[in-house]
Amino acid sequence: MGSLWQLGTDLMLGVLNFFYEISNSYGIAIILLTILIRILLYPLSHKQLVSMKKMQQIQPRLKTLQEKYKDDRQKLNQEVMKLYKEYGVNPAAGCLPLLVQLPILILLFKVIMNYDFGEEFFVGVSLKHSLLALMSQALGASETARAGITTVLGAIASNPAGLLNFGIYGGTLLLWLGVGFVTWFQQKMTTSSAASEQMAFMGWFMPLFMMFICLSLPGGVLLYWGVSSLIGVVQQAWVQRRASVEGAKKPVLYKEKPRSAEKPKDI
Repeated sequence: MGSLWQLGTDLMLGVLNFFYEISNSYGIAIILLTILIRILLYPLSHKQLVSMKKMQQIQPRLKTLQEKYKDDRQKLNQEVMKLYKEYGVNPAAGCLPLLVQLPILILLFKVIMNYDFGEEFFVGVSLKHSLLALMSQALGASETARAGITTVLGAIASNPAGLLNFGIYGGTLLLWLGVGFVTWFQQKMTTSSAASEQMAFMGWFMPLFMMFICLSLPGGVLLYWGVSSLIGVVQQAWVQRRASVEGAKKPVLYKEKPRSAEKPKDI
């Protein structure tokens, strides 16, 4: 397993360096590598998104079944399985593709996370330093390499004028905000109007949590994350548009399964 992981690491590093040689920019190399990985994983991610969309479409009926058979777990499971079969929904189809993608995405993340990009900037974004480190530098704090939130807040309190050095951290800050917005937008696209309060809570909690994590990540990782998420949004919008077009050709999905009209009995 270790040798396979090392092989994947060496392969990604080779591709990253190849893209750098033809572009002479690590920023462009990261973008090209991210696009390549997304293209290779497209069949799996597409299957996952289609499954998620189908699950959204049957939510009204599923919620009705849960209320109707809340006291009969066995009957509920039977009716839910019938519903899945009726609309061709496979709950595992949304999880399995994700499980296959995760090792590859984690590998790409670690490659970019640990790569030494030197002091290169890409459209104002430092590929090596985190937003906290750059803000600490702009504020004149002593600890910049491993700056934490407390370090930056303390530096702002003692030297608020340092925030005017926007050129040092401005590009990374805008990218950080962009990553947060795209993450929120993805959550919004995957959360249906019939979602539970817990799902609605996760819709805004996850973007905030992600932004908190990204404060300490190098700009190169933010660039990868932002580009990958943006591609995911475009792909998801396309899947939802196709589902809407196909849904317009099919009968409306009611909360309760419509009953067919009974034929009058012969007298």
